[in-house]
Amino acid sequence: MNDTVSCWMSDAFRKSSIRTAMCLLATSLSLSAFGAEPNWAGFRGPNGMGTSAAKGLPVTWGNSENIAWKVPLPGPGASSPIVFGDRIYLTCYTGFFIPGESGGSQDNLKRHLLALKRSDGSLVWDKAVAAKLPEEDRIRDHGFAANTPAADAERLYVFFGKTGVFAFDHDGKELWKTEVGSKTHQWGTSSSPVLYKDLVFINASVESESLYALDRKTGQEKWRAKGINQSWNTPVLVTAKSGRQELIVAAKGNVLAFNPDTGERLWSCKTDIGWYMVPSIVEQDGVVYCLGGRSGVAGLAVRAGGSGDVTETHRLWTSVKGSNVTSPVFLDGHLYWMHESRGVAYCAKGETGEVIYEERLERAGQVYSSALLADGRLYYLTRDGRTFVIAAKPGFEQLAANDLRDGSIFNGSPAVDGNRLLIRSDKFLYCVGK
Repeated sequence: MNDTVSCWMSDAFRKSSIRTAMCLLATSLSLSAFGAEPNWAGFRGPNGMGTSAAKGLPVTWGNSENIAWKVPLPGPGASSPIVFGDRIYLTCYTGFFIPGESGGSQDNLKRHLLALKRSDGSLVWDKAVAAKLPEEDRIRDHGFAANTPAADAERLYVFFGKTGVFAFDHDGKELWKTEVGSKTHQWGTSSSPVLYKDLVFINASVESESLYALDRKTGQEKWRAKGINQSWNTPVLVTAKSGRQELIVAAKGNVLAFNPDTGERLWSCKTDIGWYMVPSIVEQDGVVYCLGGRSGVAGLAVRAGGSGDVTETHRLWTSVKGSNVTSPVFLDGHLYWMHESRGVAYCAKGETGEVIYEERLERAGQVYSSALLADGRLYYLTRDGRTFVIAAKPGFEQLAANDLRDGSIFNGSPAVDGNRLLIRSDKFLYCVGK
């Protein structure tokens, strides 16, 4: 190696190391300023289970109470905010099919990735990406920005349906783009990126009925599993009792497990659910809990770690109680969730599926947001902006009913920002807390 090349490589390595060190320092400082909660760097938090170790989160709030800040958004969306370092990242869309507005053309449809300051919500940058056309004439209920981004120290990863998967750096520079299919659906696309080792997983069921593993640095396809049918949920990584890592996704008719490194299908389990699968899976102690469907069987538990069709050997129970949209959480042997249309909160035994309580919440209405579990409390956000706070225990106890109604729709799930909550509507992003 000549001296010039050696010097150039050393300089490049030094600059890369400085950038990484600065990002880690910013993360450390922000954790000190906002609390010790790790980065909320993807859909449903660090492990995708909707749980947080944060303490001191707010219990009560309103439009004029316990709001640290509130900022308008350039467009609507159903995605959830994420937190990394001193930034909040969020997606939205503009130009077409805006709730409450007439007209517009697909030619003007753009999806946006926003970077905002955690301290006050002010906009740092806005990266707009033109839609690959044609798109759907309308997306039922939640529009064109329902996929939550994911982040690591070097990059942000965003899935924009048929327009593609994008990676940006933390300054908003586009690093790569990969297409994962060209199909669309009247219910849009909603699965979010999942990070593992040097890979980013994308459930492109809508676009190509495929599960992709892409290289984080380049976007190059590393493996692809086909046959992912009617699956809107975000995959989760679980560890079986044997210690084996498994990537699990729910599809119509089956829960499927893959080797996350190679894409090899490890096992499948029949759900007896004949509908599309939207709620994301949760896992505890090597057992996978899955909700889905509108009628008949709507929930089940499966022991991870099997091989082939494990329906007879590893499926522990099924239940007619479940959810068609919202994802559950798990705590101390119990599963908790809200039904999306009945305004009913559920608690069930993880061991058997037996329902412990089934409580209708007054004026709850529709719920598309997934459950959040933190500090011994459950947070359920309704589509009109009410948040019900319930004690996380087998005996039902409502702690608060908070109201942020702003005339728009709340479809995204709450995110944890230190000892505060981030809640987005079609119009605003709220930071709830002191």
